Amino acid sequence: MQISVEPWPLKQPFQITGYTFTEVELVYVTIRDGDHVGHGEGAGVYYLQETGAGIVAQIEAVRDAVLQGVTREDLLRLLPAGGARNALDCALWDLESKQAGRRVWSLLHMTVQPVTTVNTVGIASPEQMAAAARALDTDRIKVKLSAEEPLQRISAVREARPDAEIVVDVNAGWTFAQLKKLAPQFRDLGIAMIEQPLPRGADAELEGYNPPLPLCADESCLDTTEFDQAARRYQMINIKLDKTGGLTEALRLADLARQRGIGLMVGNMVGTSLAMAPGFVVAQLCRFVDLDGALFLTRDRDNAMNYEGGVVMPPEVELWG
Repeated sequence: MQISVEPWPLKQPFQITGYTFTEVELVYVTIRDGDHVGHGEGAGVYYLQETGAGIVAQIEAVRDAVLQGVTREDLLRLLPAGGARNALDCALWDLESKQAGRRVWSLLHMTVQPVTTVNTVGIASPEQMAAAARALDTDRIKVKLSAEEPLQRISAVREARPDAEIVVDVNAGWTFAQLKKLAPQFRDLGIAMIEQPLPRGADAELEGYNPPLPLCADESCLDTTEFDQAARRYQMINIKLDKTGGLTEALRLADLARQRGIGLMVGNMVGTSLAMAPGFVVAQLCRFVDLDGALFLTRDRDNAMNYEGGVVMPPEVELWG
């Protein structure tokens, strides 16, 4: 097993509620078994203070188990959800795929099709956000918003792109009072969904609230252990592999949601195509797809995933799975 920490710069600063990103720190894991090699990547969860060094330390702590042939089920017990388990889990899926000579979705008895991802517009002035939305070559857009000028910003984007299906992501930036005031106005603008309007741990007021458009949990649902609470408060869940700690747990969370009639979105913490590839598997089960993270980077890995007009094709076997 080999592990490295790699800084990947963004094309331009990316702003969301409370954070501005200029690069991402990615942990790259390679597991070799004879002639077969599996690869995985983890970014961690920034709002849980995960760092590259911390992720590496967690992986090193289970190195002996990995070298002795750890299974993905073992990992669920050995490591908590987060970037370390994600990188290892996805590397093991890739390794199993290479050993079997079958794609990951074949191992899962799934049929995959190209998916259409949203392209994301970060927080800026209403005019800048409108220009960014107008420049996108896709008709599915995700708009980042905060507590400042949310209606002005989303109205500008909608005016610029009357043709687009638009979802918004508040990244926990509103109060319940703001949500109740803004949600009907967003519905009237034809917005399809509002993601994470309230802070994690401060969204109990959503229980019993009947929103005029679907609300999606992101920070408020990390993995299966938080599903029941989230299902009482939200109509959708955004599954991210860095939150669930890998594809194995992500598929379990998706299964729970589908059983309970909770809608699904797949997202990402920004990463290369190697991180988007296992997300593509989850995307087959989702109403909304947000796998544009690699497009924020100044470069990508070899055999990168193909994005054209927002359409994401299955990953090449040389990349993953």
